[in-house]
Amino acid sequence: MRAALLALVALGLAACGTAPKAPPKKPAYYSDDGPPEKVPEDIARIPDAVPRDEPYHRWANRPYTVFGRTYAPVVNDEPMKERGLASWYGRKFHGQKTSSGEVYDMFAMTAAHKTLPIPSYARVTSLRSGQSVVVRVNDRGPFHDGRVIDLSYAAAARLGIAGPGSGPVEVERVFARDAARLAAAAAAPRPASAPPPPPPGPVATPLAATDLPQPRAAEITTPMVAAEATGLYLQLGAFSSVDNAESFRDRIARELPWLLEPIQVAASGSLHRVRLGPYRTREEAQAIADKVRSSLDIAPLITPATR
Repeated sequence: MRAALLALVALGLAACGTAPKAPPKKPAYYSDDGPPEKVPEDIARIPDAVPRDEPYHRWANRPYTVFGRTYAPVVNDEPMKERGLASWYGRKFHGQKTSSGEVYDMFAMTAAHKTLPIPSYARVTSLRSGQSVVVRVNDRGPFHDGRVIDLSYAAAARLGIAGPGSGPVEVERVFARDAARLAAAAAAPRPASAPPPPPPGPVATPLAATDLPQPRAAEITTPMVAAEATGLYLQLGAFSSVDNAESFRDRIARELPWLLEPIQVAASGSLHRVRLGPYRTREEAQAIADKVRSSLDIAPLITPATR
């Protein structure tokens, strides 16, 4: 999500310095992201994006690497359909630049996708409510296993997933030639109204794999990661006092604005471990550990999930 964050990650992975840096002013991902302080009364009437032919962005469609994984955006006009979890991003990124260089507006019908061309268009349908929205892809993300698209707050509210924080969806690429069909579908009677947008507060955790309806043949499904997934963690510190652990977690969050995941406090016996993860491979965990070390001058410990 976001060109500036991608650049920070790439530079951090190549850095060799160990000197601590002054704490940045911006808080970290999830520490202050969430709904707007005041939800517009007309948010349900914000119109869908209208697909049109646009030239692909010169720079935003090049291969890129985030957290040790390389993504190769497609640059073609081929149809695509996939199923998985949709998440959303809100006030933390509102007003900041997207991967396309455009300013992110959480009240516009836009989205972030890992490989769809920038710009392109997609129809996103909730597999629970049947509600659909058409969004314009102008950003990169989400970089979490199991999530296939990051919606603007307005699009998430229309689909009824702004409150839960995520939900199972079908993502279908659409084109300018589909504009009339989509307009007719939008004018048809809608399914039952989606739940109202949530009050200001933290983003909820994603769904488990068992909550996702099974896909039809020839469709893509991104695997889900349950809350108790196995794998490797980066332990940043361990404390006998939960208050000290939470204070340390909050300080780390302030000093890692590039971090695209929540910092956990996990109880283990008499200790409260501050950690990141899980990561599927040691290489992925080591890449983040190197970035943390260059940013904070501390050495995270790679540990298994059962420790």
